[in-house]
Amino acid sequence: MRTITCAVQTILVIGILLLAASALFAQADELVRHFDYDQRAPLNVRQIGVQHHEHGDVYDITYDSPKGGVVPAYLVVPKGRGPFAAVIWGHWYWDNSSMRNRRQFLDEAVVLAQAGVVSLLTDGPVARPGHVDSKDPLDERVATDFLQQVIDMRRGVDVLLARGNIDPKRIAFVGHSYNAGVGALLSGVDRRFKCFVLMAGLMSDEISQQATEFQEFRQKVGPAKLDALIAKYSYLDQGKYVSHAAPAVVFLQFANQEKSLTPERARQHAAVVSEPKQVKFYDAPHALNAEARRDRIAFLTEQLKLKPLSAALVASIPNLYQPPE
Repeated sequence: MRTITCAVQTILVIGILLLAASALFAQADELVRHFDYDQRAPLNVRQIGVQHHEHGDVYDITYDSPKGGVVPAYLVVPKGRGPFAAVIWGHWYWDNSSMRNRRQFLDEAVVLAQAGVVSLLTDGPVARPGHVDSKDPLDERVATDFLQQVIDMRRGVDVLLARGNIDPKRIAFVGHSYNAGVGALLSGVDRRFKCFVLMAGLMSDEISQQATEFQEFRQKVGPAKLDALIAKYSYLDQGKYVSHAAPAVVFLQFANQEKSLTPERARQHAAVVSEPKQVKFYDAPHALNAEARRDRIAFLTEQLKLKPLSAALVASIPNLYQPPE
């Protein structure tokens, strides 16, 4: 009799767990649906120009954004037939930098072409022609631009796979600063990425909102207005997604010389990210440094099973210049 009772209890427990799991998946699905788009819509890839290099070609292209307009991009294609690994790159948003656009990682992408990597480097919405910066700290375009960037990057995977020479099991995302946040969100939404390199970026809005600077900003702009805006776009908190990045591997690169994202805060953000992950700090400013670039390329080489590049070739990639604030 006791055996039967235990069996019944076990079935009830399993049933409760399954119901709970179903609820969790339903909640996740509800979040993910915010980033849906029509994958059957025409890509409308257009070639604007091309630059030929010894080991690959750099195509200046555009493709349609599901949110309207076109996405300007560079497509770096190695010599040969493939199948190739692929990397999608997301630039930082340093206001007075000449590399606040798809040019940031172009030198790195051209070198990686020698390892058999096709690279897609896009201009984010704020770097596109016609974008007008707003001085309103509560402008909803901050949220909608972020949403568009996530979806445009997902569409970028479609652009790559449509070429027919990309290995779908060897696609990575590299994002710096703002686009590290984009990558963090992507990690829990789009399972086509094998791995992520997230550089000097925030992994959780919830953690960021605990900072003294944020609380001072909240009082300055008005708590009620800011809280309402946060609630409306709460689904954009990348922490809700990067905590479920697995099975994708995430490599987090942080800078020790940050003014706001201190090592202590960076560790709090890193803790949100699911395993498997790697975390490394560099004695560098927000732009990071050559050591970080070497580690980044080594990580991509391992994860994407690339042809190793010589140390001299990697060292030939110029450092990213960080203008004064």
